[in-house]
Amino acid sequence: MTARVRISCVCLCLVWTALDSQAGEWTRFRGPNGSGSNGSQGPPSEWTEDDINWRIDLPGVGHSSPVIWEDRIFLTSGDEETGERIVSCLDAASGDEVWSRSFPAGQHGKHKLNSFASPTPVLDAERVYIAWGTPEEIVVLALSHEGEEQWRTDLGPFQSGHGFGVSPILVDDILILPVEHQADSFRAAINCSDGSLRWNVPCESSLHYATPCERTGPDGRRELIFVNWEQGISGVSPEDGRVLWSADVFDKEHYESSIASPVLAGDLVIGVSGYLGRGNEVIAVAPGSEPAEPVWRLERGGPLCVTPVVADDLVIFWSDNGIVTCVDSRDGTVHWQERIGGSYYSSPVLAGGRIFNVSTEGIVVVIAADTEFRVLAENDIGEGSHATPAIVGDVMYLRTFHSLLSVGTRE
Repeated sequence: MTARVRISCVCLCLVWTALDSQAGEWTRFRGPNGSGSNGSQGPPSEWTEDDINWRIDLPGVGHSSPVIWEDRIFLTSGDEETGERIVSCLDAASGDEVWSRSFPAGQHGKHKLNSFASPTPVLDAERVYIAWGTPEEIVVLALSHEGEEQWRTDLGPFQSGHGFGVSPILVDDILILPVEHQADSFRAAINCSDGSLRWNVPCESSLHYATPCERTGPDGRRELIFVNWEQGISGVSPEDGRVLWSADVFDKEHYESSIASPVLAGDLVIGVSGYLGRGNEVIAVAPGSEPAEPVWRLERGGPLCVTPVVADDLVIFWSDNGIVTCVDSRDGTVHWQERIGGSYYSSPVLAGGRIFNVSTEGIVVVIAADTEFRVLAENDIGEGSHATPAIVGDVMYLRTFHSLLSVGTRE
């Protein structure tokens, strides 16, 4: 075997190992880099009660998604009467509780569609990280996988009548959290080892909920991608929080809010901003120039709260009011736009060439990730949801308002 062949084999093994690792974990909001996919095959398109592995009741209410590391599921809930935050660790095979921890947080006002447990936790091999915000404090909490508190950081009060909602992400050894509210907004990077601040950079922003993702440019430079109405779509250095590039692309003639999170589609970054009753803006930009320029826009049918999903050269936009649009990711050409019906705050996920999303009425709609519109199945899970599903292997974990269920075949 030549040296070149040996090197190629090693590289392929590393790629396969990485893909296997990703397919076995779902560690943040919408999985790897917020893409909504980890390469898993997922459950069957249509299922019956026999395909449901287990269903368990959860303490309190929540809109956060489950995150999974190996054989454990981590999930947050909130007590609507007391404001108490609850972190649960469950066995993925059985749904049995491994441990549960409760944290007093106090009752406070929020939007009727929000919950006290809307941010999704994020995981690494050592810890699970949870964030919540109240008018008194923004708590970032690190627990071991066994539920032991490792550290707690307070980033100051959160000021909004709508309540807290953005999810933290991890980049190497730092936790990233944007705090965009009706006060002095900022972006924070926290050391995972001890909860100390790595950096804290003010930003021009108001109330937004978009969870960032990470991008590596053609020059190998790593960037954090943020979206808000004031600054548009931005690339930020994970080293110190400075803005590397920006695209001020959203309409400034009226106020908008950025709720759906940014996604990557090849060399493009797609951002969403909008406001109820005024239309939603979906814009793809190509980083590399300053200012970065829009490449295409979705003129109608865009979401406000629901994050898009990318499948090869397609981007699927699932609007809050049940209009689904499939476009070419390279130029924005619309392949189809159809009304499925229902209302949605969950974001779609991709598995096995299919796209799954769950409505507020509790219907899991499955469509083909294709240039031809096809509804493959509709599955009633018996209760509504605002939470995005998580997928590991052939199993999907669905969080409703009061329960968690596992669907699909476990090895």
